Amino acid sequence: KIFRAVVSCIGRDGTIYVIPVSLADKLSKLMSEIQCNFKCLGLLEPYCWKKGEACVIRGSDTMWYRGKVTGVGGGTLQVQYIDRGSIEKIPQCHLYPTDLYTDIPPFCIPCQLYKTVPIGNFWQQDAVDVLQELLTDEEVEIHVQELPADPRGKLSISLYIDGMSVSSLMAYQKYCLVEGCQDMSKLELLEGDVPDLPLYTLPSLPVPGDIFPVRVTHLVSPKEMYICLDPSESLKEQSATEAGASSNLTLESLDEALKWCNKNVDSLPPLTNFRTEMPCLVEYNDGLWYRAKLLAVKELDPVKVLIQFVDYGNFSVVPASRLRQIPSHLLHYPVQAVRALLAGLRPPSGDKTKKRIPYCPEWSMEALWAMMECVEGKQLSASIVAVSPEVTISLYEDDQNLVHMKLIEMGFADLDE
Repeated sequence: KIFRAVVSCIGRDGTIYVIPVSLADKLSKLMSEIQCNFKCLGLLEPYCWKKGEACVIRGSDTMWYRGKVTGVGGGTLQVQYIDRGSIEKIPQCHLYPTDLYTDIPPFCIPCQLYKTVPIGNFWQQDAVDVLQELLTDEEVEIHVQELPADPRGKLSISLYIDGMSVSSLMAYQKYCLVEGCQDMSKLELLEGDVPDLPLYTLPSLPVPGDIFPVRVTHLVSPKEMYICLDPSESLKEQSATEAGASSNLTLESLDEALKWCNKNVDSLPPLTNFRTEMPCLVEYNDGLWYRAKLLAVKELDPVKVLIQFVDYGNFSVVPASRLRQIPSHLLHYPVQAVRALLAGLRPPSGDKTKKRIPYCPEWSMEALWAMMECVEGKQLSASIVAVSPEVTISLYEDDQNLVHMKLIEMGFADLDE
């Protein structure tokens, strides 16, 4: 069974309490009735409370809630709000015994993540904090996996928020282990399943020393960049409405494959599980979908993921709603953008320019802008200087002059022999 619910509470033991959306109106009606029936209560005379006894609780918002006593001791009582799941200690003066409404089952359902084993076999406090921040008061999708043997026990569920599996998110953050990766095995693509998808492959590199045409698709710094080896076959950002594809998915090029995906993106399942370097499709700012890979989870509430567009090299942090599972035939094509270091230059010594590249402070922003002017949108040539430990190239303009010499002449870089 699949249903929508709002997470009302995360227990200290990691229990997830949810209220089905379908019951929201009934709960609201009951709450209104409780307020009417108990608004004129006077002070309670001395009373001997018993564990398990039904009561109404005046919350910090002055509203009355159904509850039960779960612990007795001293001048305070431990109580549970039975329609929300939360447990707290409160003074006895905030409780009132009642037998009213005890025939109505609790509206919240205690749940546990299916086949999800917390590290150390119990949820650590930092993991509970993450679950609380991620889920409390959020509407989620519940997939019932197993019913409890005891009707009062916990429902075993797969839980999804913004299309992402919470078990997968918690496992990625090293808070738990997921047995069998059951969520991934059920999400079939047009060809193959998520666990069987290989990683992207790199294109074949030209022979070192040979000169070949390139286009710079992304600059990380004046020294580091991503290049497309065959700009004549580069990706074109055409509208998905212009897409054409054969019915049997025999696609002639990556362009055609991406056009087909953009035309049929609504048929592609959202990404609900992930691993580092996992291939996927991501919606860019232009509304089109491109090949990418997952790098890291940057935020949990809402879920945002750091990705890299593999055919261009640029990075972006995107919400889970802009991720889709990638059809396996799109992995037959090597990535178009290759990371390369530029030979012949290094950061200038004694550079006191204040504006630095935040992630690469040895270079100034002026140097980055100057390099962008040299390469952006231009047909260039390159030759490979080294392939190990990293691909290193010399980059040439149309007149065969080295691109980096302009930065050296402008004082934005030093010559590196």
